[in-house]
Amino acid sequence: MDPAASSEKQLDHEDGPYILRPLLEAVPLCTDGSAEDVKINCVEYYDGNLYIGTSASEVLHFVQMPPDPGEPSGSPVYIPASRLSPVSLDSFSRPSAAGPGVQEIVLLPQISKACVLCNSTAAFYSLPELSPVSGISVVKNCSWIGGLDLNIRPSSATPKDATILLSLKSKIQIVRLADKVLEAPKVTFAGSVLAVRRDSIACVANSRSYALLDIYRQLTIPLMNISTLETASSEEGGGEAQFGIDPSKETTRLKGHATDTTTSSHSRSQSKNDGMSTALPSTARASTSPPQAIHEPVAVVTDKPLPAAPGDEDTFAANETGHGKPLAYTTLNPHIVSPNAEEFLLVIGTRKADPGVGMFVSLDGEPTRATIQFDKYPEYVAIDGINSGLNAPQMRPDEQDDGHVIATFCKDFGSGPRYGMEIQHLNAGNEVNPEKYWLEAKPAYQERPYGLKTLLGGGHVRLDEIVSKLSQKKFYPFPGYRDPGHLETPTSPPKKSESRTATSTERLPRKKESSDGEDFQDDESQPQGWEAARNREGEEFAGRLANFNARLAVWNGNRIWWALPNPLIIQLDTRLDMACSFGDEMHIDRLRVISVLKLIRGRDARTELDHMTLDYLKQKAGLLLLVDSLSSTRTNQSTRDSELKELEQVLSDSKLDPRVALFLFQGMRDDVIEGSCGIWVYSGIKKVAETIVCRIDSEQSTTFGDIDLCVMHFLRRFLLGWRKMKGFGSVPDEKEVFRTIDACLLIVLLELEQRSSKESADGDMVRSELNDLVDGGVDCFDRAVDILVSYRRLFVLSRLYQSRKMSSDVLLTWKRMLEGEEDSMHEFRDGEQRMREYLKKIGSRALVEEYGVWLANRNPRLGVQVFAEDEGKVPPFEPAKAVATLRSEAPSAVKYYLEHLVFDKGLTSYVHELLEYYLDLVLGDLESSAAHREAVMAGYEAYRALQTPKPTYPHFLTENAPRECDDDDDVWNSRLRLLQLLGGAHVYDTTVIAERVRSLPGELLVPETVILAGLQHRHDEALHLLVHRLGDYDTAVSYCLCGGAGIYAPHGASRRRDAAPEPEQQRRLFQQVLQEFLRIADASDRVEQTCALLERFGEWFRAEDVLRLVPDTWSVDVLAGFLLGALRRLVRERNESAVRKALNGAENLRVSYDLVVGTEQQRGPRKH
Repeated sequence: MDPAASSEKQLDHEDGPYILRPLLEAVPLCTDGSAEDVKINCVEYYDGNLYIGTSASEVLHFVQMPPDPGEPSGSPVYIPASRLSPVSLDSFSRPSAAGPGVQEIVLLPQISKACVLCNSTAAFYSLPELSPVSGISVVKNCSWIGGLDLNIRPSSATPKDATILLSLKSKIQIVRLADKVLEAPKVTFAGSVLAVRRDSIACVANSRSYALLDIYRQLTIPLMNISTLETASSEEGGGEAQFGIDPSKETTRLKGHATDTTTSSHSRSQSKNDGMSTALPSTARASTSPPQAIHEPVAVVTDKPLPAAPGDEDTFAANETGHGKPLAYTTLNPHIVSPNAEEFLLVIGTRKADPGVGMFVSLDGEPTRATIQFDKYPEYVAIDGINSGLNAPQMRPDEQDDGHVIATFCKDFGSGPRYGMEIQHLNAGNEVNPEKYWLEAKPAYQERPYGLKTLLGGGHVRLDEIVSKLSQKKFYPFPGYRDPGHLETPTSPPKKSESRTATSTERLPRKKESSDGEDFQDDESQPQGWEAARNREGEEFAGRLANFNARLAVWNGNRIWWALPNPLIIQLDTRLDMACSFGDEMHIDRLRVISVLKLIRGRDARTELDHMTLDYLKQKAGLLLLVDSLSSTRTNQSTRDSELKELEQVLSDSKLDPRVALFLFQGMRDDVIEGSCGIWVYSGIKKVAETIVCRIDSEQSTTFGDIDLCVMHFLRRFLLGWRKMKGFGSVPDEKEVFRTIDACLLIVLLELEQRSSKESADGDMVRSELNDLVDGGVDCFDRAVDILVSYRRLFVLSRLYQSRKMSSDVLLTWKRMLEGEEDSMHEFRDGEQRMREYLKKIGSRALVEEYGVWLANRNPRLGVQVFAEDEGKVPPFEPAKAVATLRSEAPSAVKYYLEHLVFDKGLTSYVHELLEYYLDLVLGDLESSAAHREAVMAGYEAYRALQTPKPTYPHFLTENAPRECDDDDDVWNSRLRLLQLLGGAHVYDTTVIAERVRSLPGELLVPETVILAGLQHRHDEALHLLVHRLGDYDTAVSYCLCGGAGIYAPHGASRRRDAAPEPEQQRRLFQQVLQEFLRIADASDRVEQTCALLERFGEWFRAEDVLRLVPDTWSVDVLAGFLLGALRRLVRERNESAVRKALNGAENLRVSYDLVVGTEQQRGPRKH
């Protein structure tokens, strides 16, 4: 793109390093109103006094009046104080109106005087009223005045005297004066038209070349020609004859100049070319400005008129061009400025229409920096700007020298030539394509060059743009939406969001609702006019940051402006405005926004304005990037992720109220809580945010389903990052902000979990974060409940209740899920067991009892564990009370609780009651079901048919339970438990139980009858049933051994032991069982079981009894084992009898011996 076209396109945007603000409008250049030919030649300002020199040979004096204290945004007013016609001794014998007029005004505040050069006549006046001074002569035929030492500040200079340079025809006069001229030596230098001085070293220029001059030692260094087309000439340029210097000193360097009395590392100075008088076309003017420290006044800046050089022509033959034609030489006006105490900037060129070159030289004439280039040879040049923080016009944070070179000239654009100012950095020469900025006053005045000068004193400029950007204002998210006291009818009501929780039009932002059920005060409870008062406070605060000092004056026609460094906030906010378009389609130039962020990245804020500027720019850039991300069509996932992570960092660093960003998402507006005073943001942020929200509402309504997954993850990270700041106390409106954060984060996580695969890593991460959120507690509790219910996330809702120890709500939510209410993610697994474990952990006895009963009705076996718990937080339930409660409210669970009391606790007092429950169940089942009766009888037949050895009948029942039988099969398991209890060491009413068992027809409960018959000493019946109804021969033998008690007790359980069975009883039982075995219908079984019984337990039988009972048809081989054992027992008994007899004899002998010995001892010793 053509640079000129690009510059012209940006003329209306204040994104450059400098801006113009009015100093004085409509200067009355003449009294009769005919000011067309009168123009401003020079301007000076100090201590509230403004002096304007005109081509009409007048000095206009204005006095500054401060603005009305009641109007903080008011500007100072300048009222005319006097109109002076300075002394003018016309040396050309022509009307003064045809002369240049007032050429320069030099203020000398150290001695309260001013020197005015008018029509080549220098005269002195007193400050501030410019009264003529007596005792100091008027100097005529003077080309320029000035040359003040830029190293001396007015505030630090001695008030006794001041030194000024006056240019005469062939000499430079050095005038030191106080109330009168103290001394006035002269230095020979012919034709000088401009000088800028640092201590004793002055950089001077005549009409053709530059030179360095030590004004006290009269030493010189010739420098370059002003025009590069001019050959070196011995007639001009300060040769040996012009300076009256000894030839031997011609090449002497200025190394012995005096040191600076007061120096500054950065300074302001400028020079300008006047060209104002058509009568003197070759007259050149220049001006300089002194060094300046931060917030300190600087030394005087002077403008120097250049007299017509005798014999100079506008053109002369010069170097030939490449086409062999001579190039016309044009006299160029010299420009000298000094950026600091060690350098001068000189401007050279070829012609006025061609580019100019700025060269930096040291006090010794050596080059110091890379040269800079001007698009055209300038009319005026100035250097301005020092390192003054973020609001200096620098654009590169690594620069040490933050000055800018400002030049005025006429530049060609596509629409034609235009006058203005070109601005570039001092070190622009170091860049291949240096940045240059074009500045014009708006509206353009007339086709005249701009005047430019750094003033002696600085003025104060208030930038209302800063107030309009940084003052705090209340954010209104919807058109026409105001607080209740100022509610307007919305011109375009917001469209309804398809949020599953609510709609914007139902609640708008939630001003009066809080997430935990508290009611905010509405605005009507605020004092009347509170918002206006807060607005004023914000404007006053921002207004204190919007005042700047300015020293650089610019004029054109009858208008004067301050040229001041453009604060960073105005520069970059302008660029951000240029990056967004809200026309028919909303468009954001992402690269331009990012370029602004790069410019502020790494900057350190040193003032309050710096902090606010950085926050404001980051906030606005973040909003624009967020809008771009929402409307982005980029498909590269890695690029989008990178952009969103950068956006997240920008929004986090900017400290933008997250509620403003959340308003951009229609599905979240319902959950933004404003509080009693609303949301307050920078007014510039308010403007752009409200515009964006209106544009979003004017387009088609969107839901979360329309938002990209990567944007949803960005929201998740953004909100989680904000949530980490909870409790720090640095967040304004902390309660409202974090209620909003928690509600929106909950929605985002729920949406993400729905859209993520259950097996994906993202899904696991989101679930973990969701659980952490609700487990850690949220500030928007009531709102969170509504959200979770709307998403049908009942299990997560129960976790939320647990975070606040709301046990009743937790249990109620679980109850809803167990009763069939849907949980969309089906997370509530093993719900009944969870409830049982949770009841163990809570301390409310009423809740434990309530939900224990409910659980006992639903799952009796699990429910009774609640009442049986001994290690819970509530005291254990008393068994009697628990039984009564269950019997009345959960009858189906009573049996299981009684089992716990009997089998686990060992409380035998409940055995009979438990037996009754078992009998009720078993008897009721057999009585009501013929199929079950047949199954029982079939079981007996199957058991009898088993080959020996066979298991006990209870074990057979257990092993042969029906396939559909499980631990909860009440009938089957109840019968097993019934057998266990009947055969165990428990006390119960056997008569009652036996009557109930015998009530069944057909001996259906054989094992139970056997146990009860044994306990009632009906052994014949018991053994008969065991042998003939069951065929349980081993149990019949065991019955004999244990005396008829505890035959079906489970392994390891204690058996009933009323008393140890007597051997005689056991013998009778064996005799009875032998008789039952001999009656077994199956002959083989009869022989087998009888033989086994006699062989194993033969000691319990007498041989004669056995032989009497055994049929005669049995062979001896059948009874061989028994008989052999009987014989062995007889032999053993006989042998034992003989041994016993012998032992008795020995014992008798021992007793007899002891008797004899005892008798002898009683008699005493024998007498011989």
